[in-house]
Amino acid sequence: LHAMLRTTCVATMLSAGHATNALPQRARANINCRIMPGVPREEVRAALAKIADDPAVAVTTLEIRGPEFAPPPLTPQIVAPIETVTRALWPGVPVVPGFEPAASDAQFMIPAGIPTYGVSGLFADPDYGNAHGLNERVRVQSVYEGRTFLYRLVKIYANQ
Repeated sequence: LHAMLRTTCVATMLSAGHATNALPQRARANINCRIMPGVPREEVRAALAKIADDPAVAVTTLEIRGPEFAPPPLTPQIVAPIETVTRALWPGVPVVPGFEPAASDAQFMIPAGIPTYGVSGLFADPDYGNAHGLNERVRVQSVYEGRTFLYRLVKIYANQ
């Protein structure tokens, strides 16, 4: 949940040294950041440099995926159908807006002026885990419920 609410960075690859019995002369870390809309990339880079707190450490950007953009507003026209279908399928379950900071067409559509939203209808089981890890999976029942959710939701949007 933390990564869905704020910018996060994690070291995904580390390399140093040339032998198991020698002190490394240099080290390198690849840090992957999921930057939330509205947070300037330079601000994140500067925060990483401040954490390193060493003038000998260089923090450089290796890859940029998509332009910076602000999320579109959540209007009643967008949210009400989601709430309607959610109440019908899962009474008592609240609709909580979230943000998926990675792997979304929104990173290209929104800067082009096309408001873009995403919703899945899939429930994650905290005991199942492994999102993007080894043995990533989702319950079969969740796939069927998600399909029903999206079908009903698209029908409502198509009739607006």
